[in-house]
Amino acid sequence: MVFRLNRCEAWLTALLFFIGPVSLAAQAQSQIVADGGGSSKVANAISVEAPPILDGDVLNDPVWAQAVPVSGFLQSAPDEGQPATERTEVRVVFTRDTIFFGVVCYDQDPSSIIVSDSRRDSSMNDADSFQLVLDTFSDSQNGFVFGTTPAGQEYDGQVINEGGGRALFGQAGAGGFSRGSGRGFNLNWDGAWQVRTQLSEVGWSAEFAIPFRTIRYPERIEQLWGANFQRNIRRRNETAYWAALPRQYNLYRVSMAGQLDGVQVPVDTAGNLQLTPYVIGEVVTRDAEPLKDPLWLGDVGVDFKYSVTSSLTLDATYNTDFAQVEVDDQRINLDRFNLFFPEKRPFFLENAGVFTVNNAGPASGMNQGQTELFFSRRIGISDTGAQIPILGGGRLSGKISDTVTVGFMNIQTESPSALAPANNFTVARVRRDLPNRSSVGGLFVNRQATGSQASGDDYNRTYAVDGRWGIGQNGMVEGFVARTQTPGRTGRDHAMSVSANYATANWRFISGYQENGEDFNPEVGFVRRSGFRKYDVGINQTSRPEGFLKLQELAPHGSLTRLWNFSGIMETSFIHLHFPVEFEDSSSFGVARNIRGEQVFTEFSVSGIPVPPGRYDFSETEYLFTYNRSAPVGFGLRFEHGGFFGGNIVTVGPSVRARYGERLNFSLSYTRNDIDLPNGSAVTNLTRARVAYNFSPRLFAQTLMQYNDSADLWSVNLRVGWLQDANTGLFLVYNEIEGINDVVPSGAGRSLTLKFSYLFDALD
Repeated sequence: MVFRLNRCEAWLTALLFFIGPVSLAAQAQSQIVADGGGSSKVANAISVEAPPILDGDVLNDPVWAQAVPVSGFLQSAPDEGQPATERTEVRVVFTRDTIFFGVVCYDQDPSSIIVSDSRRDSSMNDADSFQLVLDTFSDSQNGFVFGTTPAGQEYDGQVINEGGGRALFGQAGAGGFSRGSGRGFNLNWDGAWQVRTQLSEVGWSAEFAIPFRTIRYPERIEQLWGANFQRNIRRRNETAYWAALPRQYNLYRVSMAGQLDGVQVPVDTAGNLQLTPYVIGEVVTRDAEPLKDPLWLGDVGVDFKYSVTSSLTLDATYNTDFAQVEVDDQRINLDRFNLFFPEKRPFFLENAGVFTVNNAGPASGMNQGQTELFFSRRIGISDTGAQIPILGGGRLSGKISDTVTVGFMNIQTESPSALAPANNFTVARVRRDLPNRSSVGGLFVNRQATGSQASGDDYNRTYAVDGRWGIGQNGMVEGFVARTQTPGRTGRDHAMSVSANYATANWRFISGYQENGEDFNPEVGFVRRSGFRKYDVGINQTSRPEGFLKLQELAPHGSLTRLWNFSGIMETSFIHLHFPVEFEDSSSFGVARNIRGEQVFTEFSVSGIPVPPGRYDFSETEYLFTYNRSAPVGFGLRFEHGGFFGGNIVTVGPSVRARYGERLNFSLSYTRNDIDLPNGSAVTNLTRARVAYNFSPRLFAQTLMQYNDSADLWSVNLRVGWLQDANTGLFLVYNEIEGINDVVPSGAGRSLTLKFSYLFDALD
């Protein structure tokens, strides 16, 4: 073990040797200094009688001429604090029921504007784009994001707790896909709004029309919202903001946003009722029952949305169906703990941030202690991934004052079989916002078996208190304490987590402590492992050397994670050292070194090879490369080799992506693991291909094909969608799962589903 630590010290010495001079050079760069408050930028919204014509033409519409444009965007990358290389103007007007944003993105070379994927909510990092965030309660923590590209893409989401904020590498609060109960940024929130864009000789322009009923805000006519605007110029790898942000933050940093003044909202939003009925038809065949005729199925259901107040919403669902949701990506488990698959179902993702508990993420990518106190995927989906019918349920969520957020959810599922009980799920949440991005809250989760098959002691409950404390603009401490009640479990049933992070323009530090009792059992949550105490610490240094090898950013970082059981035995030690660089064209290259120690108490298997109990110390080296994200054709490569539980592993992961304008997108990825252990050898192959064709931003066809010889299956998911407001519309879905090597996997067979849903206002 001493040999391992000495090697680690050598890597750390080399890392710090490089960081030192680069850090000194970076001090000469211009920086934006946070003074502990928001930006002084103010935009004024103007009331108009008639709305602008929604066609993307801002400069030639007389309605927009009534508003004074705001401009003066400053770069965050590549030249922090410098004026944006192209001018951007934003105008804001509103009518009785809708707020409009008119955006003109001037460009001296319109032929160089880059567009990629126009599908709703697809990544906006690979194209020219514009986004805005609205902190409608001015709580400096949460907000709504709307965005578009020159192709007219619709992009929206919800910011929760400024995006989460505990990422060691990348922008703090970058969030990305929401974890578990919606922590960070909930990309899967879909509002009812419209956008139109237009390319012209001056660049491109966009018009956003956002009905007031789509967002939530305080119950008063006069509003003062936090707001910020972001423009990406893809060919320059440039990001610029209206309310300037230091490089360590992004658009989700609403505490540093500007202000949107003059907005007057309707006072009659209470009592507003939206209905979304659906009808579905399906034909199914199963390989496990080859002699049976195809099964023809049909069903109907409905979702309700009622505005109790302008800030509090009641949602209800009956006979819920999620046939239009994309299937999970196949993954290969190379460890002894459960894999985490994210929630994708829209009913559970809307307002998911209300139920988020302040749970710190990992200091490294090795999330050995991942714990989600509430994970909605446990409702209506079995451990094997099979759907359990949801009879119905409701959710009340929103703010009852400017600082108090509440959430209450109750869902009833049907019995999955004649021998198993149905279940009722209840989740209750309250959070009070405090000054400087701080908050305190509580959570209660209950699963109770129901029906004739249920016994009186078939239940599970989770109780938690959580909080976060903002320290200046750059520091944050957050955590929770929780316990569960499960009949028959009498051991330690508690969990706790506390973490701190501090981010400046050049440095980021994170550290945390977590422990889970061996009988901590949140059945409506997710626990990767139990019975441990864990400590982790990480440090990241970011610099932007000017004019050196066309480098845009250097971000060397390292972390240490150690995990002990309650007997004091160290079960896991993970040291991660990573040196990534990004070039001006957004290509990137990185080298990582991982040093691991694992104490295995119970035999487990990797791809059928048994790993006996014992102590395993090993290390691995990883190389990663990604080519220019803005290029029509790009590729990436991941190569990893090293020790692995007493043997060796070599992993190769090439990927290719291609696009033709904003209409056709293609990606192909392949991962091969060559495993050689003392008790045997194995090779696993996982291939994933995605093809999408966009007839328009609201009409698409896409397919996902996967081959996984570790699970002995291949699958096809084909979806054709004609979208209406809030991601409703007509969907045609074909799914097929087949076995390989004469294996019939669970759910093998074919299904063809046609679903139509429509959103309308019942009281208009």
